[in-house]
Amino acid sequence: MVLQTHDDARPGPPAREGPAEHRSLNLRQSTALVMGSIVGVGIFSLPYAMASYGPISLVAMGLATVGALALAMIFAVMTRRMPAAGGPYAFARSGFGNAVGFANAWSYWITAWGGNAAIVVGWVFYVEHFLNKDGDVGWSIVIAFVGLWVPTAINLIGIRSMGAVQVLTTVLKFIPLVIVSTFGLFFIKSVNFLPWNVSRDSSLSAIGGAMAIALFSYLGLETASVAAAKCRDPERNVPKATIYGTLASAAVYLLSMVAVFGIIPTSQLALAGNKASYSVVANVMAGGGGWAGDLVALAVIASGIGTLNGWMMVGAEMPLAAAKDGLFPARFGRVSRRGVPAFSIIASTVLGSIAVVISYLGTSGSTVFTTLVLMTGITAAIPYAFSAMVQIKWRIQDDKTLRTPRFALDLSVAVVALVFSIAFLYYSRNTGNTWYVVWGPFLMAGAAFAVGIPVYLVQRRHMTEPLPVPALAAPTTPNVVVD
Repeated sequence: MVLQTHDDARPGPPAREGPAEHRSLNLRQSTALVMGSIVGVGIFSLPYAMASYGPISLVAMGLATVGALALAMIFAVMTRRMPAAGGPYAFARSGFGNAVGFANAWSYWITAWGGNAAIVVGWVFYVEHFLNKDGDVGWSIVIAFVGLWVPTAINLIGIRSMGAVQVLTTVLKFIPLVIVSTFGLFFIKSVNFLPWNVSRDSSLSAIGGAMAIALFSYLGLETASVAAAKCRDPERNVPKATIYGTLASAAVYLLSMVAVFGIIPTSQLALAGNKASYSVVANVMAGGGGWAGDLVALAVIASGIGTLNGWMMVGAEMPLAAAKDGLFPARFGRVSRRGVPAFSIIASTVLGSIAVVISYLGTSGSTVFTTLVLMTGITAAIPYAFSAMVQIKWRIQDDKTLRTPRFALDLSVAVVALVFSIAFLYYSRNTGNTWYVVWGPFLMAGAAFAVGIPVYLVQRRHMTEPLPVPALAAPTTPNVVVD
């Protein structure tokens, strides 16, 4: 005798899509998309970026992980209910209307191309393990452009090529992380965790500042929901991919960061010559020689291409969904014969290239990376916060008309996600002695937002009505089916 239970949520409206053959991402590829987007170059560059705070960054990483898991649970639940293309954008638009929907779509689009700029700057750290070792800014920019435009070309070929590359590079990038997060634990020296806080800030401020940087390493947990229109059976596969991908990433993140800070003293992590932190750790574990660090650097380079490959698609999917609803200009909604939004992909890469050049002007090293990281943290925290608020709104409305299961759990998770999103916004200030460096992330985010104002004013008359929110079904007694 087999018990078959009804899910308490009715299937939402299908993700708006193109031809069926373009929905080619299965569960394995969707999970690889999430893991590949989360585990990019960010984690490999974080120790260098967080060295100004010290080992106290590990506390920040743990708290960021809690926030990331809360967000992953929200996106899993909301996508099962409403598997619409655009993910956070679709949720915000359905919950609060077109104006908020546009703000979230624009904000997330900034996150995508700004995040690509940050990823490629971190990627350059590892390329310069072999080339341009003196860090000449001009050549750094050239290398970054190569890292941006090669994944762009892959995406323009088509979604099947993107999916295949994503699976391969996800496997490659996990190899050094798994090695460091397991064998690396045997090389830890407790003395390297002292001093615990090397910043001049209080412990709370140091944790908050490091946590804002740590958020960047988890950006991408929502990518499967954003690309729901490209996934097979999105009601089932997208939530699973979101949870599986985030949990796997969190496990290797936490263990590997403990190993890095325990193996290399903070004073050495902060050195410009140690930008490629995981390569330095690999060389220590291998007893010197440099060959281990070279292999890790090669794996990270491949990882960066995979991450950029995935984010190029995600960065184009949000404008594509918004354009179909009339919130973005129509050109963003045009799809090529290969089923990809070519204009949106190219526009995102051009803007990412501009962000790279601007960020390198007058500064270098970790400041370039952290400025871009914090800018994208700001623009990501906005749609994250609105997604949490939409979930709170939906669940309160549900419970007024129908006593629903998991109400307390869903509400608690959404509140936790909202609190973390606000904290990420609050602490997204840079370290430095000049105001334009300290507030640089907010200035860059504000300038990017300002460009969206005339776009919104022009598009207002073209906007369609938001999708209705799918209602929850009343809990039912399980059907009993006898085999």
